[in-house]
Amino acid sequence: MSIDRRQAVLALVGLTVAPGFVRAERKLVTERMTFGYSTYGMKTLTLEKAIDLIADIGFEAVEICVRPEWDSGPAKMSKDRRSETRKRLADAELKLTALMEHLPPAVAEAEHKQQLERLRGVFELAQDLGGKQPPLMQTVLGEGEWEAKRNFLRDRVGEWIRLGEQFGVVTCIKPHRGGSMSRPSEAVWIIKQLGEPRTLRFVYDYSHYVFRDIPLVESLTEALPYVAHVAVKDTVMKDGKAAFELPGAAKTIDFATLFKTLHAGGYRGDISCEVSGMLFNKPDYEPIAAAKTCYANLKDVFHANVR
Repeated sequence: MSIDRRQAVLALVGLTVAPGFVRAERKLVTERMTFGYSTYGMKTLTLEKAIDLIADIGFEAVEICVRPEWDSGPAKMSKDRRSETRKRLADAELKLTALMEHLPPAVAEAEHKQQLERLRGVFELAQDLGGKQPPLMQTVLGEGEWEAKRNFLRDRVGEWIRLGEQFGVVTCIKPHRGGSMSRPSEAVWIIKQLGEPRTLRFVYDYSHYVFRDIPLVESLTEALPYVAHVAVKDTVMKDGKAAFELPGAAKTIDFATLFKTLHAGGYRGDISCEVSGMLFNKPDYEPIAAAKTCYANLKDVFHANVR
């Protein structure tokens, strides 16, 4: 990020800036951010019902979970169903922003080839649902030690993005608390190592960075040029361990500053509410109630800080 751009970002969150920088930054973009929801938290629902509910609640965008266990995995999406889903999204005025996978890179070559075929199915689905503007594909990169695995992860991700490019799809890697790649700086390292291709970006999710030595504004300032998707949920500490909550429920993350900083820095992608498996795997979990709570918790702070 250039000095001018960095100063513009910091200015709009209340820090010092030289005159003139903010006006110049605001002219860079004309689109707006969207407020969306991920079907990751709706595993027990059909994709059709999930889309209708998300739109009825008031969300503007949707991320579709395409893991094989979900109703919307590529193998479960026939040609007719893909066409019908695309029409349903248009009728609901929902923007499809992302497809969520979970594919830690395999070491064994045979399994790696299987993963490439699995990704091909996801990329094809993205193209079928999005046409000339396909949604991005996001995934975490699994467990392990960063220093020991980073070159391996870089090389595998490099193969993934070359496949995604054939379908016009951006691959988005997600730093995950406790994962081999767990920090924004590590995602940036992979992107830079691969020559900063526009087909490779990363997901920013501060729930994985809070309660660590990763300050919100400073980490965003470094990350912004490489962020293509933002996931939001809350985090609390229980018995020395991080536990995820619905976004806005625990009030441990300053979402106003998060949204304001993103907007000031030129981000115009999606803010996607995500429900953790820690929650949706509980026996008393209600997916519709959870989606409504996410919307109620964050809609006002979103609209107050991104327009």
